[in-house]
Amino acid sequence: MTVHHDARQDLPVWQIFLIFLRLGLTSFGGPVAHISYFREEFVVRRKWLSDATYGDLVALCQFVPGPASSQVGMGIGMSLGGFPGAFAAWIGFTMPSAIVLVALGLGLAGGNLAATGPMIWGLKLVAVGVVAHALWGMARSLCPDIPRAVVAIISAALMIAFSGAGMQAIVIVGGLVAGTLFLQADLVKLDGKLAAGISPKVAVFALAIFGVLLIGLPLLVQITSSSWLAVFDGFYRSGALVFGGGHVVLPLLQEAVVAPGWVDTDMFLAGYGATQAVPGPIFTFAAYLGAVMQTDTGGIAGAMIALIAIFLPAFLLVIGLLPFWDRIRHMPKMRAGLAGINAAVVGLLASVLYDPIWTGSIHDVKDVVIAIIAFTILQWRLMPVWALVLAGGTGGIVMGYFGVAGTVV
Repeated sequence: MTVHHDARQDLPVWQIFLIFLRLGLTSFGGPVAHISYFREEFVVRRKWLSDATYGDLVALCQFVPGPASSQVGMGIGMSLGGFPGAFAAWIGFTMPSAIVLVALGLGLAGGNLAATGPMIWGLKLVAVGVVAHALWGMARSLCPDIPRAVVAIISAALMIAFSGAGMQAIVIVGGLVAGTLFLQADLVKLDGKLAAGISPKVAVFALAIFGVLLIGLPLLVQITSSSWLAVFDGFYRSGALVFGGGHVVLPLLQEAVVAPGWVDTDMFLAGYGATQAVPGPIFTFAAYLGAVMQTDTGGIAGAMIALIAIFLPAFLLVIGLLPFWDRIRHMPKMRAGLAGINAAVVGLLASVLYDPIWTGSIHDVKDVVIAIIAFTILQWRLMPVWALVLAGGTGGIVMGYFGVAGTVV
């Protein structure tokens, strides 16, 4: 088959699904690693996309809220097979980790949490090291100078003092404004053209649906008092308002499920730790949370609702913004604003490291030492994240057997 760069290929949906299923089964390491796997598969190996087109797609998905690597996968699927291709890409990449996490959630929810306490303790301590390592890497990359470091510090302080989804949105908008006013734009020459095969009318319609759901769902929840609608709204807002994806979704998900009492803190942190041990997007953590909710909306049905709701904004934004990205990505002020948003994201991650990760996991010197060891292992690349998480859970079980594990509070 002759393949032309920068044009939709209209590949069979089943072929797109199988490719992304394999990636979903093997893509360990988080969003940055996923993006590298995608490039190797579609740019280097198969040559179905040019480097320029792929780079533009990645840039867009880093700018908009949502799970960056999943959005890149959706964009690739759409370029290769239209809307069915985008859906096939999402299903293939998301399904493996979602199934594992739902099974884990059902097992924990149906069992005795105290009996799994040592394992949860180990997973929570590893989570401290994982988030600290992610924060260190992002800070070095996204805050290389004093102005961006200041934006990050102010963002972290605001989130710690005034936590909540509303404050996260304020911090992100503040980063955009600060970047536009005070930061230097990246003037690197951009080339290549995105080709998604989406008409402007369809794009505008998708953006309209995104906005209507974001504004209308909370109103409907108040009017109807539906628990199912409340769950859908909580996860939809988490997917719609988080910038940076990955670990940064934690405060929004915590606000959505822990604050109203749907999931307790121990189950939340245990699931987050387990999410690090599976391949695929971190946003599949939502499937686990949906499964363990202590309401009538839990179980498999809750997992499906949570998973669809948290990824729906990503679909709508990819569809709505791809046709217009070429028009705005060359604007210097927009690129400076993006630098400010990235710095604010570092601050958000720092606030997450403090609360709930640190405050919910570290209780004595032994906990501090284990968290530092986990961070050091990741920093020196002594083992991959998934292996470290498995070691943390197993180590917790072993230490619990000998009576030296910490407590889950």
